[in-house]
Amino acid sequence: MRQHVKAIRRMARWIALGLMGGAGAALAAGEQFIPISSPRIGQMSAIGTGLSGGYIDYIELVNQRDGGVGGVKLAWEECETEYKVDRGVECYERLKKKGSTGASVFNHIHTGTTYATIERSVADKVPLVSIGYGRTDAADGRVFPFTFPLLATYWSQNTAQVKFIGMREGGMDKLKGKKIAHVYHDSPFGKETINIMNLQAKKYGFEVIHVGITPPGTEQQSQWLQVRQAKPDWVIMVAAGVMTPVALKSAQKVGYPVDRIVSGWWSGAEEDTIPAGDAAQGFITSSHTPTGTQFPVIQELIKRFYSQGKKGNMEDVKRVGSAYYNIGVIHGILNIEGIRVAQGKYGKKPLTGEQVRWGLEHLSIDEKRLKQLGALGLLQPLKTSCMDHEGGGAVKFSQWDGKKWNTITDWVSSDQSIVRPLIEESAAKYAKEKNIKLRDCSKES
Repeated sequence: MRQHVKAIRRMARWIALGLMGGAGAALAAGEQFIPISSPRIGQMSAIGTGLSGGYIDYIELVNQRDGGVGGVKLAWEECETEYKVDRGVECYERLKKKGSTGASVFNHIHTGTTYATIERSVADKVPLVSIGYGRTDAADGRVFPFTFPLLATYWSQNTAQVKFIGMREGGMDKLKGKKIAHVYHDSPFGKETINIMNLQAKKYGFEVIHVGITPPGTEQQSQWLQVRQAKPDWVIMVAAGVMTPVALKSAQKVGYPVDRIVSGWWSGAEEDTIPAGDAAQGFITSSHTPTGTQFPVIQELIKRFYSQGKKGNMEDVKRVGSAYYNIGVIHGILNIEGIRVAQGKYGKKPLTGEQVRWGLEHLSIDEKRLKQLGALGLLQPLKTSCMDHEGGGAVKFSQWDGKKWNTITDWVSSDQSIVRPLIEESAAKYAKEKNIKLRDCSKES
């Protein structure tokens, strides 16, 4: 109840500040409409408030500093999903035709809703961008023309995590005979990495033990007792929301060393570790973006929206530069770069979702462009194509020291020799089931 009251108060504050991006009112002619699906309420509220806050702040930065993209102002409207598939689909249906050209792109921030709207997005010609979540085999653009799991998929992240463990052990050959527990959120999101773990276990000769945690993850005692009895050398954890601090406390309780637990981006935030107290010290995570305010684009957001008592989209200014906020900023960067690239082909005007899809499929962001964006080091270079809707595949690893996250690696590349064949095999199976004819990428330009 308290969360719902806070959400209502937050909405009232945004309206008073003029931050609702046209919500509840007709959009101005000549604007590019961006829908924002947000799980600000419920089990994933920390992710929703941080990510949506960073995303919206970046949109407003582009509007105020640049006058929009190519002179086209960006309009946005936020829709609360509560991290529920039915609510996410409802938001999609309500917002997909907003604006003179319809929705530019959807970011559901939910694997389940992404799965549920893939076929709809093709019929509606509206792209789905799923940065760090969603259906991994959608990286094959021949089968999934409107879905973009940009930067790094769950499978890519998982192979990078195994590579990291190999680095810690002194080489990938040292994994032979080791035991790794795969502790996962028992949902479509958590189950994404089961098969890729099995493939790597076979390739490198380690034993994998799969341990599912029933969502939301408030009860884990029996599973961590199972982990203790198995005595794994390492744990790779797929967690999000309340599951993470409960897992860390449970691991401490059974005596499993936290610095032997490697998790991913949805459990690599301050909101995951601070509630766990000293049980989190030494915890390691991988992410497609590091934390911190040292990046020029984050500094610019602070100056414009949070200096001298000003408030942007984050109620807690201390969260600016946090993991989830920075992930939101790179959502803003990648979505808007897709629009910018599409304008190069279709003109500086409000674009349809189908036109923005072309831009997302022709992203080419190198270090020079990252420097121009103020995001060098915050974001990895990436290049998308008809064949490849992921475009990156690398992650950085960070470790919690009890007070903050410290980046402990540079970009660690994924093992595409495992990931890509699996993507193509899975995508081909989906295409056969759905009677989809593969696009001929040689004819795409």
